[in-house]
Amino acid sequence: MQPCAGVPVVSRKQQLLKRHRRNKRIGLLAALFVLVLAGVFVCWWLPLLLLPLLWVAHEAWFADHLFYSPGQDYAYDFAEPTREAKATLQGGRLQVDATLQGDETLILEVDIRSGWLGRFLDPQIKLLAGAASDVQTFERGARGVRYLNLSGLAEPLQAGTLRLQGRRCRLLGAPRLWITPGIELRHRRVMVIAPHADDAELAAYGLYSQADEAWVVTLTAGEIEAEHYQHMGLGKAEAARLKGRLRAWDSIAVPRWAGVPESRCVQLGYFCLQLSAMQAAPDQAQASREADMADIRPFRRFNPLPLPADADGAPTWSNLLADLRAMLELARPQVLVMPHPTLDPHPDHVCAQAAVLEALKGLSWQPQTLLCYANHLHDNDRWPMGDSGDGVALPPHLEASGAWTPLSLTLDLQVQRDKAMALGMMHDLQPRAPLKRRLRRVLQRWLAGRRPSPYGENEFFRKAVRRHELFWRRDL
Repeated sequence: MQPCAGVPVVSRKQQLLKRHRRNKRIGLLAALFVLVLAGVFVCWWLPLLLLPLLWVAHEAWFADHLFYSPGQDYAYDFAEPTREAKATLQGGRLQVDATLQGDETLILEVDIRSGWLGRFLDPQIKLLAGAASDVQTFERGARGVRYLNLSGLAEPLQAGTLRLQGRRCRLLGAPRLWITPGIELRHRRVMVIAPHADDAELAAYGLYSQADEAWVVTLTAGEIEAEHYQHMGLGKAEAARLKGRLRAWDSIAVPRWAGVPESRCVQLGYFCLQLSAMQAAPDQAQASREADMADIRPFRRFNPLPLPADADGAPTWSNLLADLRAMLELARPQVLVMPHPTLDPHPDHVCAQAAVLEALKGLSWQPQTLLCYANHLHDNDRWPMGDSGDGVALPPHLEASGAWTPLSLTLDLQVQRDKAMALGMMHDLQPRAPLKRRLRRVLQRWLAGRRPSPYGENEFFRKAVRRHELFWRRDL
């Protein structure tokens, strides 16, 4: 059995963050050295004036976790059935030589160059099409190949009325349009695999809320990092148990907002950040890191149906596979939605996908379509960039390894608002951000033009409540 690669993937993210922090410390030391020299040789009070200004500049313009050069090209190799269609951009108007049905995923490959202002304010491409207009945002200083998501704009594109306008950047060269034919999703049985409560809503609320039959299967209770509940006077273990119970409830109750019956929502109750350890020793139980628990059954109390691991409550990989097989055989999903194995670096997300693929082996029922999502990235903590309601451009991908088939679902404003309300019901997205983060957002709002989400304070309201839900498609 191959490991889920959770530990190596996490170490890559940690290495990137470690390098980022090291470079930042070197930069701060250099700045302090210059300030000291200014205080000695110019004016003693000059460092006292410049130090807070430097901090404000850092928080406003240089605090993003961007672990690659914004001057690098994105690189994708698209697989069948994605095809290229001839496209031209003249006077800002995009023309395409193709017949469109309206439900395709449309990806426009462009070459952008940020202006000097685009190094301090986020560069954007406006897609102007009347009421259907959109805006998509890229890294400050972006320079090179990027991929716009034109899904939902087939009508103005076909009519030749779609215009592209750079803001703080300009478009160079000839664009390339990639078209992936649409597939039927709403009238097929959809099962969303969520490593934690809220992952299904973040990635696929629009998809599962519009499906005729949807199932939501959550793998872990997500009980760790319960400092918010410790502030209420609870001990560490007690706070973790309370958080796990609340998130277990969320995983069953919140999909009801989208019309998913309670009978089709299941919480498996395994422990957060323990899936990779479980896979490494499939028959060895892995207790919670913080909740002082080695029995998963307390987090399953809201389940509407029995599962194989209810017999002993042991948090083992073998039990997880048995639970997943039971759910797959019961639901017989035609469309299976799960985390992406390489884009999403969270170890529980990586192992969730590995567990589902292993559970599928030998089953008589196999899904027809596999869709993968990414709620986290290795290299850019702000993706999708831009504001709530904006379109979702393709994420940074710097090496054209493997074949990719994008599938983008377009959400109207009502579905976006319903998705925001679903996220607002999730207890893990409700606590206030730390003071430093709130101050940073105020500075970025006034100095860098970044608007807060109207739906909530947590960053996921900005990142997830969008015009598009983006998946990567694989047919089985």
